[in-house]
Amino acid sequence: MNGKYQESDSMSRLVSENYAALLVMSRFKIALGFGDKSIGEVCRDNQVDGNTFLSVINMSDNALSPEALMDYLHCSHDYFLNYRLPDIRRKLAQVLNEGQDELNKAVLGYFDKFEAEMRKHMNYEDKKVFPYVKALLKNEPTEPCPLIFSKQHEQIECRLTEFKNILIKYYPAQSTNEMNSVLFDIFNCEQDFESHNAVEDRLFLPAIQKLERKHKHSA
Repeated sequence: MNGKYQESDSMSRLVSENYAALLVMSRFKIALGFGDKSIGEVCRDNQVDGNTFLSVINMSDNALSPEALMDYLHCSHDYFLNYRLPDIRRKLAQVLNEGQDELNKAVLGYFDKFEAEMRKHMNYEDKKVFPYVKALLKNEPTEPCPLIFSKQHEQIECRLTEFKNILIKYYPAQSTNEMNSVLFDIFNCEQDFESHNAVEDRLFLPAIQKLERKHKHSA
């Protein structure tokens, strides 16, 4: 496989050079404690498709498994919706100023709208797109499924950027360190979501389109 990292490279080197790989590992359900084993060895030990893991790490489409990529994306959705966003909201609610109820209500309300938009998008993929892809893989009859990843991603990224800018420009935080810590988490979440979107747009969508062409020709 082409890319910076190969199956023969050590997994510990990957993590040391690119700590964002920890999030990729967790979504492939790969735990720490692998010693000096190579990326290929660790993937095989965890029953993970090595080509798909490296496709995500290197952001290159090379013989990836659509099934493995769907498992990765499903775990990514679970991370955002059930851990990352609730954790940010909890921290945000704790650091809002006392005595500014209306402003605080507006801030949390904006965050809730952003979270609801992300949840709607990810639930659509889990409940509509993934079953559609599974039907294509089995070459079963299936109705076309709109694949509008890029447009939805742009809308969600825009709303997150707006929310971040509201806090930076207009919220007079009294607990500077605490609010800055929340903003740091939001910046990290934004970067992580952009990486997630890149996997969908640059790896998953082309894989689906390839399956659709194959399904059409076999019909």
